Amino acid sequence: MKNTLVLVLVCAALALPARADSLQTGISLYQQGKYGEAEAALRSASGPEAAAYLAGALAKQKKYAEAEAKGKEALGANPTHPVAAAGLGEALVGQRKFDEAVSRMTSVIQAKPDVSYAYFWRGQAYQNLRQVARMVEDYQMFLKLNPKAPEAASVQVLLSGMK
Repeated sequence: MKNTLVLVLVCAALALPARADSLQTGISLYQQGKYGEAEAALRSASGPEAAAYLAGALAKQKKYAEAEAKGKEALGANPTHPVAAAGLGEALVGQRKFDEAVSRMTSVIQAKPDVSYAYFWRGQAYQNLRQVARMVEDYQMFLKLNPKAPEAASVQVLLSGMK
């Protein structure tokens, strides 16, 4: 019995670094834009950080329902996590849940006004809801906070076309 307990504890201790390694690998792959590989690594990691990046990776692959669940899980633990906000925003807009996207992104913005992608995804929701003035405000704030974002050029083109 004692040997079995020792074996279980050793196995559990050996698994912890693997999970931490999966998290770091998954984050790195996500940052490189390798979303499928990031998803695979992050599935073996646990915790709110893993859920946040998994939400982002799933959303980028248009796996919106699962991304929504992981984004909500991550924001439940950290209501201002920027990757979780981006993943959840993209998932909600991708599922055409525009009112919920506005509500969720507004909550993030109220808690931490410098989460750029909360403005981007709320702006996307407003655009689909045809609330142009609000969309313009959010896109302008997104550009102010994150002028070098990959989406910045298309947002600038959209805004300049409206003048």
